[in-house]
Amino acid sequence: MLPYQTLEEAVLGLGRNLTSAEKLWLDYSARKSDFNLYSHITFFLCLVFSLAPLPYAFIELSQSEIMAKFKVQTKIKTSFSDMFKCYKHVIKTFIVVVGPLNTVSFPAFKWVGIHTSLPLPSLWEVSSQLIVYFLIEDYTNYWLHRLLHSKWGYEKIHYMHHEFSAPIGFAAPYAHWAEILILGIPTFLGPLIIPCHIVTLCLWTILRHVEAIHTHSGYEFPWSPTKLIPFYVGPEYHDYHHLVGRRSQSNFASVFTYCDHIYGTDRGYRHHKNALNKVISYDHFWHLQLKDI
Repeated sequence: MLPYQTLEEAVLGLGRNLTSAEKLWLDYSARKSDFNLYSHITFFLCLVFSLAPLPYAFIELSQSEIMAKFKVQTKIKTSFSDMFKCYKHVIKTFIVVVGPLNTVSFPAFKWVGIHTSLPLPSLWEVSSQLIVYFLIEDYTNYWLHRLLHSKWGYEKIHYMHHEFSAPIGFAAPYAHWAEILILGIPTFLGPLIIPCHIVTLCLWTILRHVEAIHTHSGYEFPWSPTKLIPFYVGPEYHDYHHLVGRRSQSNFASVFTYCDHIYGTDRGYRHHKNALNKVISYDHFWHLQLKDI
């Protein structure tokens, strides 16, 4: 809980006026315990999961011809009932698994230095921490994901996530409860190593979740701002991982592609892309030839 209950106390304690963001945070958190604030992460996860995949779901259900050209696996359509079944499973997992996990992990996060007090971190501090968290998550997730593609890991745990051979946004966290626990380690490892403000922790959790939803969306839009991020995975890249399914020993990366490239686990994808480009070039050649006749 914040040591300040009023704006005057905060100004006196900090020795300066509060920023607009700090005033909002004071109004929101002044009378809430640290545990209460930390528990809000589960609520934000459920909220983001309920809203972020909706645009992709509307596009999928509308079967728009304009948007169809951006779909990675054009031959597979996902029904509303399948989407809703997926949604119910994930919400249940968040409530039954993620919620209690957040509860029992609170003392550890408090111990390492996750804090709620004023002042709020600067934009530079938040940005630098988020970049480090993404890098830590990506590298750790890569190896745990490869482990889940071992014979035992896939048959006992990871098979559920691959029920969607053509992924959708709602299927990003659709997985066995054990996989949620295992792949939750990379997500929270960064904040445990480099403690941050609770606002940064919430922002990190939301961004990672939105990124996973985007990667599983099944739609590759050329105007997406993620195209500007170096080595970003993107929907098409991860879609291949689901397309190959159980046999997949390729494209394990969650955020950046460099691990796949360094350790050679993108060879199948690169071969697939080269073959696809040759087919497209061949079709384009004959289209031009027939056009000239």
